[in-house]
Amino acid sequence: MTVGVLGGGLTGLVLASRLQDVEVLEKADHLGGLCTSLKAEGFTFDQHGSHILFSRNAQAMDFYKGLLRDNVVTRRRNTKVFYKGRFVKYPFENGLSDLPLEENYECLVTFLEAHFARLAGKTAKPTNFKEWMYGKFGKGITEKYLLPYNEKIWKTPAEQMGIDWVEGRVPDPPLEDVVKASLGIATEGYTHQLHFLYPRAGGVQALTDALVPHVRRATTNFTVSSLRKRGGKWVVSDRKEERIYERLVSTIPIPDLVRALEDVPAEVRAAADALVHRSLYTVMLGVDLEGLNDLHWLYFPRPEEGLFNRASFPANYSDQVCPPGTSSVLVETTCTFGDEVWSMTAEAMVEHVTAKLDEAGLLKRREVTFTATCRTRHAYVVFDLHHRRNLDLVNAYTAAQGIESVGRFGQFDYINTDQCILRALALAEKLTA
Repeated sequence: MTVGVLGGGLTGLVLASRLQDVEVLEKADHLGGLCTSLKAEGFTFDQHGSHILFSRNAQAMDFYKGLLRDNVVTRRRNTKVFYKGRFVKYPFENGLSDLPLEENYECLVTFLEAHFARLAGKTAKPTNFKEWMYGKFGKGITEKYLLPYNEKIWKTPAEQMGIDWVEGRVPDPPLEDVVKASLGIATEGYTHQLHFLYPRAGGVQALTDALVPHVRRATTNFTVSSLRKRGGKWVVSDRKEERIYERLVSTIPIPDLVRALEDVPAEVRAAADALVHRSLYTVMLGVDLEGLNDLHWLYFPRPEEGLFNRASFPANYSDQVCPPGTSSVLVETTCTFGDEVWSMTAEAMVEHVTAKLDEAGLLKRREVTFTATCRTRHAYVVFDLHHRRNLDLVNAYTAAQGIESVGRFGQFDYINTDQCILRALALAEKLTA
């Protein structure tokens, strides 16, 4: 059985590495997708956003370790939220004692009010993400961190977002941990992420580079423009040549898949086009200073602190991603394709980022010796209030055509690398059964 896999990112490569008669078609000039790292002047950056490798699932952790072998390090998370010039422990509710006393008190009291209101059955069932945050965390934590950060990253009003994605993505703290955190007793939240893996060399691309030798056939620079059935087989074209397969698996964004199919009902096309995603603009900085800080990443919830929502510090992930005597910073700004942020020149974005980081005391602009930028069209899936209805409609149609879809944008689901791997392995098992 010949299988065509559309998209050569992590999901597509994991799947293809488990199949015999298979070909991967990738539109870029290289394989790796979002797991691509920039290597320049001795620096290594995960150019489509900072990655760490972690999972609650033992199979996923074993997969990482088996793939990377000796090329892996383990780190214990040191992450903060930058709030009004302070470094608040992450998750925010585990760092309440880092806040001014009055704000600490407000966060604790309103968290307790929300908690006991739920226990007493006085809280209405949330219908959107904003209601969920207030009902789960109370006014203080929601308004100081969760609401501004999430609206900054999703570029969507929280009342226009659903809640079917929050489990496992938004930390859900026990009552006793929040009380301890307010009193200054050390607690840890989101503990499955507390210890993580990272490639010693090569950045996150080391994952996909290790998979490529196990993929029997892959063609790059192939942009899927049309998909049609002929004699019970799939014909895939990029307007220059055709490929023919008995089975088809898509990891490319659902709207791109639907646009390539023939004779799709109008309601299905409309549903696919209505699926919402966000793009990413990354700034990569090399800094002529060793030991810039000891943080792994830092969140920026407040708009006045910069357009960006997160900065990570690759030199603290591995000792082989920077030249000796230097450090590096990777800054991520969520945007919408074609908007004002997306359209900023590289020079303007670098100037904004370095000025804000200097203002925050995180680096000195004069010490920045290397800069690069990257725009990523498809970065995050947005679970707006219509997401599930639109996705179910499209999935029902493509499944009826015999197309298997998998991966973050193949399924339009907000999943990390571990779920990309696990879903690809499960599909490979199904296809070879």
